[in-house]
Amino acid sequence: MSPITRRELLKNAAGGFGAIALANLLSEDASGAQASADPFAPKPTHFAPRAKRVIFIFLNGGCSHIDAFDFKPKLWKDAGKTVKFYEWQGKPGDYNFFIKRPQWDFRPGGKCGMMVSDLFPHIREITDDICMINSLTSDHTNHYEASLGMHTGSFTFARPSVGAWVSYGLGTENRNLPSFVVLTPTLPYAGAQTFGSDFLPGSHQGTLITPGEKPIADLLPRTRTKQLQKLELDLIAEANRANLGQSPEDAALEARIRSFETAFGMQIAAPEVFDLSREKNATLESYGLQRGETRGFAWQCLVARRFAERGVRFIELINSNWDQHGDMLNHAPLARQVDQPVAALVQDLKQRGMLEDTLVVFTTEFGRTPHHMQKDAKGREHHHQVFSSWFAGAGVRSGYVHGLSDEYGIEPAADKVHLHDFHATILHMLGLDHERLTFQHAGRDYRLTDVYGEVVYDLLA
Repeated sequence: MSPITRRELLKNAAGGFGAIALANLLSEDASGAQASADPFAPKPTHFAPRAKRVIFIFLNGGCSHIDAFDFKPKLWKDAGKTVKFYEWQGKPGDYNFFIKRPQWDFRPGGKCGMMVSDLFPHIREITDDICMINSLTSDHTNHYEASLGMHTGSFTFARPSVGAWVSYGLGTENRNLPSFVVLTPTLPYAGAQTFGSDFLPGSHQGTLITPGEKPIADLLPRTRTKQLQKLELDLIAEANRANLGQSPEDAALEARIRSFETAFGMQIAAPEVFDLSREKNATLESYGLQRGETRGFAWQCLVARRFAERGVRFIELINSNWDQHGDMLNHAPLARQVDQPVAALVQDLKQRGMLEDTLVVFTTEFGRTPHHMQKDAKGREHHHQVFSSWFAGAGVRSGYVHGLSDEYGIEPAADKVHLHDFHATILHMLGLDHERLTFQHAGRDYRLTDVYGEVVYDLLA
């Protein structure tokens, strides 16, 4: 009998690798025939890209813009006074609530003098590399819908996530790793839909990585010997052979096999990404990470850099939970988790020459109200009308603040950036035209920005 090839083995033992379950690779169905036979093959961009990859940092729960990045002196001056506004929790009307002052002082950072609060002293030090957006606006005041919108461009129905669109539009640079990974200890409000692929081929959904001793469950074969593994694969192959002849979509089947090859490669490549033993002490210290530590946001940031330098296209980091209705002082311990590692990540990328072609995105689903119905309230409510996010790297206009909210930070006052514009600009920096990156589903062409969105060219250097 002639020896079996690796390709034949994969074809006959499709279910044999634990990493496949994480990427939901078996969810590719007949609609996957629209994609190429190799779903991960590098694809040409629509125009010359500024970025090759994205590191997307998401503060789940709603980080307060007016306590962090949007400096409003009148909030201190007029604290306790009432202010009139016209929308509350998504409901229009005439409202009069009390102005609430920020909990932290603001100071200028870098040569550019960008104002950042004491919540983020380390990020304040890298403002010369940051492009701040203080006029971002969204369409929904609830966590679920706002988180879904920030990730998929849809506030009501599950749609492919921005990471899945990037994977679909660009393919991968490393066949032994997923093109889209998500590092988080807990799921955000909208759950796995935030990194799902929906109607795109299933291989493009995010691979979930949970900080800890085993970041990817069942990555390595369960069996301890080759003989036992062969027996397991033979049983799976027998079951698969019974189904192969019933597959009507050969192209989709080929795509699955390619996905399985990536899963096979992950058994060697992924553990190497998580092995931080060769990182210098100075690098670990800059992130605030103890040697041997496998949890925490510092670990997520350093592993993100390692995925980025190995060709992963889209890396998301999630930190929870910034939903502070009861007491804004709870922002402080969360900021301590994030501040130093994020600043270190940007500096680390810059020192390695990677910031030139890596887009770092720092965002949340919405901000928090500058006002409250109670005069002595300690917390803040949800506020989608205007909030702050920032970019770094990939040729953005660094040391620059784009847009302006009104004197209290309630509404956009100039250069409003809608969420669809935000997404269109991210895709543009990757060389993708948001109007041309489409996928036909249910009789129509879909895209990340639906029928909206304009690239914000002022954010680019």
